Amino acid sequence: MLLSPQLLATLAPQGRIRASINTGNPILARLDGDGQPAGVSIDLARRFAAQLGLALELVVFDTAGKSVDAVTREEADFGFFAVDPVRGAGIAFSAPYVLIEGSYLVRQDSPLTDNAQVDQAGHTVVVGKGSAYDLYLSRELRHAQIERAISSPAVVDTFVGSAADVAAGVRQQLEADAARLPGLRLLPGRFMVIQQAMGLPKGRGEQAQRVLADFVEEAKASGFVAEALARHGIQGAAVAPAA
Repeated sequence: MLLSPQLLATLAPQGRIRASINTGNPILARLDGDGQPAGVSIDLARRFAAQLGLALELVVFDTAGKSVDAVTREEADFGFFAVDPVRGAGIAFSAPYVLIEGSYLVRQDSPLTDNAQVDQAGHTVVVGKGSAYDLYLSRELRHAQIERAISSPAVVDTFVGSAADVAAGVRQQLEADAARLPGLRLLPGRFMVIQQAMGLPKGRGEQAQRVLADFVEEAKASGFVAEALARHGIQGAAVAPAA
């Protein structure tokens, strides 16, 4: 990318570009055996910094809410988020680069067999606090109550230790937890499709937003996103279509 010094300074006012990374979504980011962040988000962050010709700083958080707050407060220059209108108040999103399914998990002996049965009076749904599922279900559920776990990876353990009826989250995370813990099953299908996008503080302006948007489209079109998903062994996430 050949950008003016002024635009580079807008994108990275500290002289290096700071990427907010959320390890609470293991499909996109995790800590490896050495405690270092790895995953699709990190690969994209490194590619973006390299194309800008800037040094990269990874600012790592364990929940989506903390990652969102860092970019909204301009304590990081960009990040990786599920698109949501609440988050859009302070963050300008690119088009999505990956689509992920959100699913429900119940106990094996639960009478629930369909997603449409979840939103009933007397039911409690466990979600990760501040996650895309929390934001979405807080708007969509009319009768069921929401219980919030401290993070998305803690949802199923919180669910198992409670009297709640349903756990909600990334399908792959729920499948892994169901394999780890006996007596659990996923409801068929999905209750939402999560659009995972990149985003930067809204105050950075339209030119900065366009740079990020163009980067995301190139990363999809070139096959980089698909290659990153394959490289990290990610199943069930699809590259989003071109904007």
